[in-house]
Amino acid sequence: MLVILSIISTLLSVLSWIIIIQAIMSWLVAFNVINTYNDFVRQVLFALDKITEPIYRPIRRVMPDFGALDLTPMVVLLVIYILRNIVLPALATSLIA
Repeated sequence: MLVILSIISTLLSVLSWIIIIQAIMSWLVAFNVINTYNDFVRQVLFALDKITEPIYRPIRRVMPDFGALDLTPMVVLLVIYILRNIVLPALATSLIA
């Protein structure tokens, strides 16, 4: 059972890196550092959006609209942090005891 918790922790870590990369790339596109005319950039952005959108959608329904400011990635990263550092260790200690 501890192996499953370790796999979940690793997957949450990978997901947090995907969210960080997606946020940085969206900033680079917004500030016109990279453009979406490049096929590779467009495909990477499309893939990252397809990965993160199912996670963002329920949170965006609950959060108020701040206009151009999207705080959804920060909320998701906070939830991932809580899961990895509070919930999973508590589960591991309860399984060991």
